[in-house]
Amino acid sequence: MNKIEKLIAELCLQGVEFKKLGEIAKVLRGKRLTKNQLSSDEKYPVFHGGLEPLGNYSQKNRNADTVMIINVGASAGTVGYSSVDFWSSDGCYCVEHSNLFINRFIYYALLCREDDLRSKVRVAGIPTLDAMAIENLQIPLPPLAIQQEIVNILDKFTELEAELEAELEARKKQYEHYRNELVVSDKWLEVGLGEVCENIISGNNKERDENGIYSIYGSTGVIGKTNNMVYCKEQILVARVGANCGFVHIAKGKYDVSDNTLIIQIKEKVMLKFLYYLLVNMNLNQFAKGGGQPLITAGQLKKLQIPIPPLDEQNRIVAILDKFDKLVNDISEGLPAEIKMRRQQYEYYRNKLLTFEQTKLKISVI
Repeated sequence: MNKIEKLIAELCLQGVEFKKLGEIAKVLRGKRLTKNQLSSDEKYPVFHGGLEPLGNYSQKNRNADTVMIINVGASAGTVGYSSVDFWSSDGCYCVEHSNLFINRFIYYALLCREDDLRSKVRVAGIPTLDAMAIENLQIPLPPLAIQQEIVNILDKFTELEAELEAELEARKKQYEHYRNELVVSDKWLEVGLGEVCENIISGNNKERDENGIYSIYGSTGVIGKTNNMVYCKEQILVARVGANCGFVHIAKGKYDVSDNTLIIQIKEKVMLKFLYYLLVNMNLNQFAKGGGQPLITAGQLKKLQIPIPPLDEQNRIVAILDKFDKLVNDISEGLPAEIKMRRQQYEYYRNKLLTFEQTKLKISVI
């Protein structure tokens, strides 16, 4: 029997009482500020319709250790928490502090009810969540000792995930640094991209079939299915038009390619993966033309001057960068996979720890 089970056996013989949130705390709405009142130089962050601050303000209206619920916009129903003093704007409800509960416990309890909150958002016009919907939420209210033990456990999961995300961000920067260092050298002969390509052509697929057996690659990856297989080898693709113009990725397996994507068909003198890393590092979006609808053409790409080292050097560089790429991008083995696993583990234990047998007796919490 773990510590929480012992505490429940000792303190909750009749089960745990559930209370409407509005019965144990006030749900406070913030006060609107104008953009002119915000400044990055001020002390207190300002929260409105999202969990990222809009800016800063010289005063606060909420203390640190406060639970927030976004009540307006696309994020309505999202639960947040501030560890610092802040200003709550009118797009943000806050749960008033109380001696009946630990604020961090209420935060985790509400995270388990985010789907319920979002289901109560009025979507006509601007999405809006009424205070009453929050106040009517049933919240388990075990003794403070149990609340604290639950918070201790879930905080450890949260801290571990934050550490992994910080590690991932550091590795991404390291990966970008080494990619830039490895694929650029004034010792290598520069040639036009067109000289190491058999051709650069545009995809031609315009039809999709949801029951198709082959992938259709678009500007940023697989966008649909088809029964017509046109290509069956790895090729570099470049987004040709639109907001993702210049995005570089690799098509694999049996597939077709949409007409908004360029296909780079290479010769044997260059490794596909080396050229991929080189083009990613060049940030092809900078060469896009057109204001309303950015565009890159095959002709533009063919004229790009690129450094080409000997094949054995290309192979060495690819081996190094593949390790970094796997670490920061692989969803089955790398850091993203570890973060996903830890997040699933956290959500499992959060839901398990916050599931109680409800008392059948009426117990006062005062």
